[in-house]
Amino acid sequence: MEFSIRYNHVGYAPKGPKVFLLACDSARNPLKEMQPWFEVYSENGERVYGASMVEKGSCAYTDEFVWEGDFSQLETSGEFRICVMDAKGNILAETKSFAVSDRLALEQLSLTLKSFYFQRCGVELTPDRAGKWARPAAHLDDCIEFHPSMNRKGNWNAHGGWYDAGDYGKYIVNGGVSLATLLLAAEFADDRPMVASNADFFDVGSFRTNLLEEIRFEIEFFLRMQDEDGGVFFKVSPIRWDGFVSPSQSDALQKRQILGKSTTSTLNFAGALAQAHRVFAKVYPSFAQKCLDAALRAYRWAVENPEVTYPHNTEGSGGYGDERYDDEFFWARATLFREGKDAGIKDLLLRDMDTCPPDFAMSWRDTQNLGWIALALQTRDMELQARAREALKGVADEIVKLAGEDPYGLSIRKFVWGSNGEIANHALTLFLVQEWFPSAAYADCAKRMLDFVYGKNPVSRCFVTGAAWSSPKFPHHRICHSDGIEAPIPGLVVGGINADRQDMHRFPHYPGPQPGFSYTDERCSFASNETAINWNAPLVAALCFECMG
Repeated sequence: MEFSIRYNHVGYAPKGPKVFLLACDSARNPLKEMQPWFEVYSENGERVYGASMVEKGSCAYTDEFVWEGDFSQLETSGEFRICVMDAKGNILAETKSFAVSDRLALEQLSLTLKSFYFQRCGVELTPDRAGKWARPAAHLDDCIEFHPSMNRKGNWNAHGGWYDAGDYGKYIVNGGVSLATLLLAAEFADDRPMVASNADFFDVGSFRTNLLEEIRFEIEFFLRMQDEDGGVFFKVSPIRWDGFVSPSQSDALQKRQILGKSTTSTLNFAGALAQAHRVFAKVYPSFAQKCLDAALRAYRWAVENPEVTYPHNTEGSGGYGDERYDDEFFWARATLFREGKDAGIKDLLLRDMDTCPPDFAMSWRDTQNLGWIALALQTRDMELQARAREALKGVADEIVKLAGEDPYGLSIRKFVWGSNGEIANHALTLFLVQEWFPSAAYADCAKRMLDFVYGKNPVSRCFVTGAAWSSPKFPHHRICHSDGIEAPIPGLVVGGINADRQDMHRFPHYPGPQPGFSYTDERCSFASNETAINWNAPLVAALCFECMG
């Protein structure tokens, strides 16, 4: 019989919840009436806290029996470890050292935001900022052909932007929801004092300054992806999947093409750039106006072309198929309404609110929450604002309820592709609703979900590269496996546990057959160990809220 402690491998905030789990590889309680006990020791071996653990019961997706320990009363900063014993004093399991510090969230915030810099395409990453991960400019994409399916001659400038994930594609629908999430973080960082970013990751400026710089880099690419008629191209893709080669090697081996246009990519563009207008209006007013004008042109194109499907040619890129358009229309209309553009939009918004109820989070496919958030933040119509906030509060309450029923404190009920992004998004929803309806229940639940991402999970992994001793070493990420550097690029969030295991034909070594053990730190495991900007973005935003809390 084996016991394991599930805890945040990076550590905990002094004033925040400090919860961990003891898991046994038995579906039934093997200790029966003997409740386990835990003690917390300081770096010099001094016992600083102790308490009994509480039964959480059986975990269906791991076939484990789970107990919970809580040492939130310990508010002293320092290095600590946990030891769990049975009623007779026999040691069942121990942790490695972890920190209690008010710097941890800020350091992880800087780390995850910096990962977007490492995803930049078409520009040199210089040693002064990229360190040993510096690389030359590649994939300039400033004179690429249209895909044959478009029946269009000539070339197009699609320079810049972020690589979407572990491959070398650049996608509007995924970039847009990532932009919107980061723009949301920028909005809430706007009028609040922020501690200067960790000097290990940024040379100068506040977190928000660096955040806006990174956001603008992607927006400049978005603006280049808009056609003269207002429609927006869907993606930039190599003609076939790249092997694990560097951007420069990929550039030398094959051509890249532009694909599109579609209703979803155009509306995604409109929603993100209307939001960018608000965020950049004070600091870069002319750029902000350019974003708003482009958003309006995109929205008008979508109204005239309401059901243009995504490009079904994939070749060397992801499909990102989505045949539903009402959620993107809602998002675009809500953000434009917030920016003072009406022209009959309000009546359509009332219909959208009935047909697109809020979900637990947003994703590249289901974007209606971005519409609800825009209405909850706008001040043009206070009835709409109140309705939107109450709707999102209902979602937050359900998240808390579901998390309370799960041994690991999760509100998801299936581990899907990119489960870490979904978990971070649920945490973000809770942090956001707490802004309007202050409650310790929301913040504590959100922080416990972040604990899951950083190690308090069935596979005992911190899912962020470079963050902890247990961080992934072999992410499914082409740059990391072609740059000659042993350590992967830091700050990348891997997809995490994925019960569907779409990569079994690559023979990954999952640690067990149960759904909760569907993660392995292997390059071949694209289903569990790939990275993506839309998983990093909600973690950045959630950590931003945690830092401000």
